[in-house]
Amino acid sequence: MRHLGTDRVAALGLGGLGMSEFYGPTDESQSIATIRRAVESGVTLFDTSDVYGHGENERLLGRALAPHREKVQIATKFGVRRADNGIGQEVRGDAAYIKEAVHASLERLGTDHIDIYYQARVDVNTPIEETVGALAELVKAGDIRYIGLSEAAPATIRRAHAVHPITALQTEWSVWSREIEAEIAPTARELGITIIPNAPLGRGFLTGRYRSRDVFDENDFRYLAQPRLSEENFDFNLSLLASFEQLAQSQGVTPGQLALAWLLHQGEDVIPIPGTRRVDHLDENLIAASITLTADEVRQIGDALPAARVRGNKLTDFSLQFVDI
Repeated sequence: MRHLGTDRVAALGLGGLGMSEFYGPTDESQSIATIRRAVESGVTLFDTSDVYGHGENERLLGRALAPHREKVQIATKFGVRRADNGIGQEVRGDAAYIKEAVHASLERLGTDHIDIYYQARVDVNTPIEETVGALAELVKAGDIRYIGLSEAAPATIRRAHAVHPITALQTEWSVWSREIEAEIAPTARELGITIIPNAPLGRGFLTGRYRSRDVFDENDFRYLAQPRLSEENFDFNLSLLASFEQLAQSQGVTPGQLALAWLLHQGEDVIPIPGTRRVDHLDENLIAASITLTADEVRQIGDALPAARVRGNKLTDFSLQFVDI
């Protein structure tokens, strides 16, 4: 168990991104079964966003967790606006929008409070002080318990934390995506902010299941908008995975389990949220929490997949314009 605010939560959470959209065809009954299996297995932190499936993922998560609401933490995000099936066309963090967004999420989730409410992307047109001030009012009103940021730069994190304590920072972090280690993670740790890594399995690539781009549905986000999985980069990055897979085999674990175990060993303030809609993949992921690594093994894992050699950005140029720097 790990600390999140005043709560104790399981070391691994469950992300909902692919359950309603983005990663090919979806199956609601399968996703609900996976969510409920996660609860049975001791998972306590469940993550979603108001843009996943245009709100449908919040509805799904709310229905699946309704019988267990008192023993789980629900996290959702606001701020990204979508006009169609794209990832997002606009970011808003103004007080008026926040009030509108939180009540819509509460209704879809079927709950009277949200445990962690993240600003999904920083709105460069709205001072972070206004955004966090509005969120602090929601804490006071009991609509949310904790404030979170996502993909925020160190200076923004500090300014936000000065207005109201920030409990969690969600950002991409994995063995092949390590940009946060230089400044962002140290800033969060200095301020006592828990780090919630998303995409800890490299959107599935680090599991070793994908040997070709052909396995992705033509509407899959990974096929359409992931530079590291693009036609020009996929095979090269797959070649980098070979040593990592060999190391996993020598440890007697799957590559995905090794990737999650490496991340869990980055600190007790790290709570990854691997997403899956399949029970068997969930079961596989959760084993990672029981894997013990020495400091030398942690170093070897990082060396086996050198992040500096990975080709392609983590997001497209269009999406990167909404990432705070």
